[in-house]
Amino acid sequence: MEQQIITYQQIKHNPEITALMERGNDMLGVLGYTEHSKKHACKVASGAGDILSALGHNKRVCELARIAGYMHDIGNCVNRVDHAHSGALLAFQILRGLEMLPDEVACVVSAIGQHDEKTGTAVDPISAAVILADKSDVRRNRVRNRVKARFDKHDRVNYAAIAADLNVRMEKKVIQLEIELDEDICSILDYFEIFLQRMLMCKRAAEVLGLKFRMNANGHKMC
Repeated sequence: MEQQIITYQQIKHNPEITALMERGNDMLGVLGYTEHSKKHACKVASGAGDILSALGHNKRVCELARIAGYMHDIGNCVNRVDHAHSGALLAFQILRGLEMLPDEVACVVSAIGQHDEKTGTAVDPISAAVILADKSDVRRNRVRNRVKARFDKHDRVNYAAIAADLNVRMEKKVIQLEIELDEDICSILDYFEIFLQRMLMCKRAAEVLGLKFRMNANGHKMC
C-alpha cells in the first residue's frame, strides 16, 4: 500500500468528514450547545496552523495541526460525552483509509484525543496548538439560543464576547488572548470562573510550546 501525503484541503472537502461534522453540530444544537460547525472547525484549523507557523515549525507540522484542528470535533456525532476519544477513533479510521503516513495519523489522532479539558492535556506542539485555537474561539455568533432569558453559562460567555484575538508575541515568549466583553451580559470575573479549566489547559499548552499564556479582558490583565 502506497502511503499518501494528505493535505488540509483534502480533509476540508472530504464528504465523510463533512457528514460527521454536520451531524454532530445538528445533534449539539438539539441538546442546546453552541455552534460546532464547519466555521468553528476552520477557525481552529487556521489558528492552530498559524500558531505553529509563528513559532517556526516546518510547513508539514503546521499542515498536520490544521488537519487535527479541522477534525477535532467530529466525535460529537457519536455523543458529546467523551467526544474527543470517539473523534480520535473516527479520525484514525478515516485517515488510515486515505492512506496517510502512519506517524502522521498518530500525531493527528493524539491531538484530537487530547483536546477536551475534562480528559486531555497538551502533549506535543500539534495538540498544544489545537487546544489554544479551540479554547480561544469565543464569539457571539456561536450562540444558537436567541432567547437571552434561557442562556446557560456558555451562551452568556460567548454572547458577551464582542471580540477575541489570540496572538503569539515571540519577543516576550508569550501567547496572548485579548477579549472584549460586554459586561452587561457577562462580567470578567464570571468569564474567568466559567472558563477557568479551559484557561488552565491553555496555560499548560503554552508551556509545551515554550511560551507563557496571558489573557487580557477589556484591557485588564487576568493571567
